[in-house]
Amino acid sequence: MFRLSLLAAALVATALAIPRPQAPNIDKLSTDVFGPPPGTDTGNQNGENNNGGTDYTNQNGGGDFNNGGGGDFNNGGGGDFNNGGGNFNNGGGDFSNPNGGSDSDFDGGASQCTCVPYFLCDNGTIITDGANIIDIREKPEQCATALEVCCKAPLDKKSVNVPKPIGRQDNCGHRNEFGVGMRIKGDEHNEAQFGEFPWMIGILQKDNEHFVYKCGGSLIHPQVVLTAAHCVIDQPPDTMFARAGEWDTQTKNELYPHQQHAVRTIVVHEEYYRGGLYNDVALLYLENAFEFTDNVDIVCLPQQDELSTSQNCLASGWGKDKFEKEGNYQVILKKVELPMVEHQTCQDKLRTTRLGQYFKLHESFLCAGGIPGRDTCKGDGGSPLVCPVPGKVGKYYQSGIVAWGIGCGNSNPGVYVNVARFRHWIDSQMNNFNLPTEYNYN
Repeated sequence: MFRLSLLAAALVATALAIPRPQAPNIDKLSTDVFGPPPGTDTGNQNGENNNGGTDYTNQNGGGDFNNGGGGDFNNGGGGDFNNGGGNFNNGGGDFSNPNGGSDSDFDGGASQCTCVPYFLCDNGTIITDGANIIDIREKPEQCATALEVCCKAPLDKKSVNVPKPIGRQDNCGHRNEFGVGMRIKGDEHNEAQFGEFPWMIGILQKDNEHFVYKCGGSLIHPQVVLTAAHCVIDQPPDTMFARAGEWDTQTKNELYPHQQHAVRTIVVHEEYYRGGLYNDVALLYLENAFEFTDNVDIVCLPQQDELSTSQNCLASGWGKDKFEKEGNYQVILKKVELPMVEHQTCQDKLRTTRLGQYFKLHESFLCAGGIPGRDTCKGDGGSPLVCPVPGKVGKYYQSGIVAWGIGCGNSNPGVYVNVARFRHWIDSQMNNFNLPTEYNYN
């Protein structure tokens, strides 16, 4: 009995000695996702990021809705759209794989291998062409990112032959459906192919020593980004940056690098209404132009008042996969296929929500989705909704800009800015800056 008492006391003492889990360090988590800004001392990451989006409350139609700013994506969940920000610190460059590109071998006990970029390995042997397929579901633990695999045989760097760029396929709106230089498989969570949407832009804001993900956007000219007004209203231009060609936010090991430029001027539509997010459109003019590459190009725009009726439109972004605490911001760019929803049908559906039976859907909006589990969500604000150009295979124009919704991933359609309604306004603003309109799909 005495021995049992001593044993019990020892077990209690051991349990009390176990350290409690510590609260997560938000800045470190943010930096781990997007990396520190250029020139940042990575040894000092103790500053806190308090940047977040601003929630806009709808005063029209009896009920609130929260703005969907930021840059994140949804595949299910419930709740409301919230505006932007997120806590993603984006350092002008992403964390590189600590093992990637090194010549050290991984000792698995039975054989040796070297962590190399995906395009250098085929069936476990290093190769010199780039025709490879990676499987996101089979990322080996000994390699740090989804773009590296553990591969046998020593690496002969002199024989490396990275796939050559293909070059521009069209004047605008060319979707690389099967990716650029590679094709991923195992994309069961709606991952986009690398370079699939070359017009996709991540809009960042510099907050002290960090770059914070603000929202999404689209490239309509090498020096102009189209986005939602609610994402950038009242923001100092000299704190904003646009990143093109991004795909996996945790690595710089993609086949082609991303590009990033500072914003020079922000132009918000003069009739933008915060309360209901009417006329929620803005243009960002950049200090320098992006260079066209296989993973960076512009999207086409529809003609004035041209509406798509396609059932196969596509939205893209790094948004949450579910709403609120259940959801996670995405590391790899996601996509979701959505059908367009007629204006009156959408209004009727929204009137069954807390917006009430008298809610009026403004003419500056269009709707898409309404299929449970398929939707844009928190942080996707400003991101593009593109639809196929009739009669032109593989070519897309931007029909919508992610704006707001009542919950996400449910049976309620998502609400988008009707880009076609603002085609004349966009053309006029381009003319004011003496820039050509290169986004015509004809």
